[in-house]
Amino acid sequence: MHKLKKISLVIMVVGYGAAGLNHFRSPASYIKIIPPYFPHPEILNIAAGNFEIGFAIMLLFTQTRRLAAWGIILMLVAFLPVHIKMVIDAPFMLGDLKVTPFIAWLRLVVLQPVLILWAWWYTDFAVKEKN
Repeated sequence: MHKLKKISLVIMVVGYGAAGLNHFRSPASYIKIIPPYFPHPEILNIAAGNFEIGFAIMLLFTQTRRLAAWGIILMLVAFLPVHIKMVIDAPFMLGDLKVTPFIAWLRLVVLQPVLILWAWWYTDFAVKEKN
């Protein structure tokens, strides 16, 4: 595996693992941004945290990496209503962070697509590298 891709993978594992754990450390922040038309936001928050941690672990193993990458892509698509709600609700406070309209739009139109493309790099549809 190319060195950049290995470094990128480590960052993904740590990032999704930390994000998943944060769902349990600061649940109120996540529950606050779940759109009200979704039932049981507490359960959705726990599920999201578990999926992020699970996908981070699956990324570690060659045998499950592709499945984890597709899972992350689907999870990020599923999170789009949250980011749309953030755009609608901005400005607001999320913990110590003031989410301005600019930050909310940046998350929706820049960060989410970049994260999706980053995960896609680890699927079979991404360009295969020579070993």
